[in-house]
Formats: sequence, C-alpha cells, structure tokens
Amino acid sequence: MNRAIVRVNQALLRGETIAVYGDFDADGITATAALVEGLTLLGGKTVPYIPHRQTEGHGLTSAVLKRLQEQGVSLVITVDCGVTDAAETEKAMKTGLDIIITDHHSPLEKIPQAVAVIDPKLAGSVYPFPHLAGVGVAFKLLQGIFRNLGIEEKIDPIMDLVAIGTIADVSAPLGENRYLIKEGIKRINKNPRRGIRELINLTRLEPGNIDADKISWVIAPCLNAAGRLADGLTGYKLLTTESDQEAQELAMWLASKNEERQRLTTVTLVRAREQVIARGLPPLLLTADKEYPMGIAGLVASRLTEEFYRPSVVIHTADTVCHGSCRSIREFDIIAALNRFSRYFTRFGGHAQAAGFTMPTANLPELEKALDTLAKELLKGVELRPHLDIDMLVTLPDLGGETYATTQRLAPFGIGNPVPVFLSRGVEVLERRTMGNGGEHLRLKLRQGGTVWDAVAFRLGDHLNELGGRI
Repeated sequence: MNRAIVRVNQALLRGETIAVYGDFDADGITATAALVEGLTLLGGKTVPYIPHRQTEGHGLTSAVLKRLQEQGVSLVITVDCGVTDAAETEKAMKTGLDIIITDHHSPLEKIPQAVAVIDPKLAGSVYPFPHLAGVGVAFKLLQGIFRNLGIEEKIDPIMDLVAIGTIADVSAPLGENRYLIKEGIKRINKNPRRGIRELINLTRLEPGNIDADKISWVIAPCLNAAGRLADGLTGYKLLTTESDQEAQELAMWLASKNEERQRLTTVTLVRAREQVIARGLPPLLLTADKEYPMGIAGLVASRLTEEFYRPSVVIHTADTVCHGSCRSIREFDIIAALNRFSRYFTRFGGHAQAAGFTMPTANLPELEKALDTLAKELLKGVELRPHLDIDMLVTLPDLGGETYATTQRLAPFGIGNPVPVFLSRGVEVLERRTMGNGGEHLRLKLRQGGTVWDAVAFRLGDHLNELGGRI
C-alpha cells in the first residue's frame, strides 16, 4: 500500500497521465468510476479503460497497455483485475510503463512484479478483512492517498459507488463491507448522482427508499447489462455524467439492454437445462454450445447451480477458442480446480465459487473429463440437492406487526448474513397462478389463522400443478 501511495502522489505532482484499467462488470465499472473520480478530485489527469468482454476479455492485455503508453500514459492502476496477469505486467514494466494492481480475486502461484500489488487475498496479507469487492480495494487505495494528504473526509462522494459495486459483486455484507454498504446507501437515498437518479426513476423505484435488495435486483443488473451485451464503458458513463439529458438517455439504453439480457437468459437457460438433464445430472454440470451468448454464460451457470446444487460450467464455443463461466457450491472450490488444470487454459481467474477462463477449443474434451473425475472424487458423499436452512417454525400471523421491520435491522443480507428463513406448515392455498416472463414465477393467495396473505414464489412457476389445498 505504501509503495502505491508514494507512486500515485508522484504521478499527481508531476502531472502524469494515469490510466485506470477496470473490468466490464458492475464491480469493475464502479471501481473504475470511483478511482477516476477520486484522483480527479486531487487534480489528477486520468483516463478510464474498460475492456470489451467479447473482444478482449477480463484482465490486462499487452496490446491495450502498449496503446495506452503510446497515448502518453505512464502509470496504470488496475481495479478488479490484474492479480493473475503476471506476464502482461512484466512485459509492460520492462517498457517503462508502471503498473499498480488493485484486485480482490484469488492470486495464482506467480504474483505480478508490479510497482505494488494490493489484494487482501495475497498469501501473507495481514489485512484483517479479506472479503472486499474490487471497488472496496480501490476505495482502500484512495482512502490511503487521501489520508496521507490529511483530507480523508473528502472521499465521501464516492461511497455510493462502493456500495453498488460491493452489492453487485455479492461480496459478504460483513465487517468492513457492512459499513461501506450502509454509508453508500445513505448517500444514494440522500443525494443520488445523476445517472443513478435517472435509473431509479426509470425503473420505478421509490427515491429515498433504496436498499441493498433494490440495488441487487434492479440497479446492478442494469449496469451489468452494458458489459454483458455491449460495452461496459456505457455503464461507466452513466455513473460519471454531469448532464441530465445524457443520464436519462444512458439510463433508458441500459434498462432496455437489461430487458434484452433477461430474454436471452431465459432462452439460453432452457437449452442448458436440457443438455445437463440429458447427461443425467453428474456431480459437475458442464454444457458447451456456440449459441450461448458469452455475456450470459455466468448467469446461466448461476441458475444451474442454484437449481441443481452442483458446480456448473457454461461455455461459449468457437472454432478455435472458447470462453467459460463457472459457478460453484461451498463444497467445491472452483478456482482451485481450474488452477489444478491450468495447463488447458490461456487465461483464467476468479474465486472459490465463481470463476472464468479462456482456452483452445481443442482442449475442451480433456478439460471436461478432468473436471468430471475431480468432482466425482471431491463430492462423493455430498448431498447434491438444494436445501433451505430454516431459522424458525412460525405461523403466518406471527409475521405481522413489527416482525418485518425488526428483521430488516439485520440488513444488508448476503453471504455470511443470509435473509432469515421461516417455515409455516398447513397453510391454505386460496388462489394460485403463474406470472412473469413465460410463467416463470408463482403468485399465491394464502390463509392461516384468519389472515390472508399475498405471496410470490420466484422461479417456481413449473410447480403450479403440484400445489394442493394446503402447503
């Protein structure tokens, strides 16, 4: 951290051009915006760069670094990427381009030889909280710079970005993340930036009543849609624009892209489900198809893992190269598995439960066989079926009054702090019907103890005919 602060201060004093090299998901987009805004507040000359998912992929590429250097950039700071890009970093440093890496992904055996590498998951790290999102790590660098200058309080305007990126990345809402999320949400509700304000209005959210769930289910997907189907730089522009008209236009474009993303996800999921079911649902689900949109693969993998409780790998194939997205369960460390078979990949990275890779298509049969063998070994004896951890048995009338407000004091929820789950038995079903895109969800009217409740069962529309008079 100290080396990074010294080098950034040096660049600011010399008037050097600093490139902020991000990622195309909501975490990377918010991290890019946060670092650019923070350095600009200090008078820095900055250039944002967000790679294109389909043509460049995640992480540093030598061609881009060379182009940035030719444009006058002398320092590149990565956000939400870089810790697995040792070769690209070494090549750039040899040409005189300084690299500072801020990342939160799991490092590989070889650590990049950069000016500084800031990642709470580095071996030997003494930082007490390892669960920061990419935007959280970028924030810590800014916090160090501002604190060194004695103006730490001036960093407050970017707290909304930190909250959005942390929630979007599904980082555990514990410890420091909990503070960052709460402070950022306060800022969104009190004084939202133009782009977020327009997105709130367009999606019919209630201004001043934004919480982590609304960010997770509405705002973050719109930001992610840019990188999934087009260019992540559009999401960055929404977050940083000073024009009301541009904010409105960008919000409309992102919302429409998110609707397109939803349609593509539904169609692709049907195809992927058919493939994995036809294969008998092995311990690790792997499905590959040239028709799978690259930007949708991770969403489909998540849905497969959620439904079948198995690690899932969804791969977009082409003639020579394929791109895979992986999601996993707590009993199977997917990044450790990819690391074991690193010989098959041209690049890969991620976390224990979410990862991605690029590889020659010719290697796919061998990878599939290797992952299948490993999963059968490591998941032997594991009950591979979705399950609910019930917190309390209640009746529906128990949930009235102040119960909901009381449980909300425990928010924000997420990994490590799940939403409370209550079980009610013998509930009378008065009405039932499907709702949503293609009847994906169930809408119910329930009664117990004289009280009638409206209910929604998300993604359970195919269970409509299984419901009796009581559940």
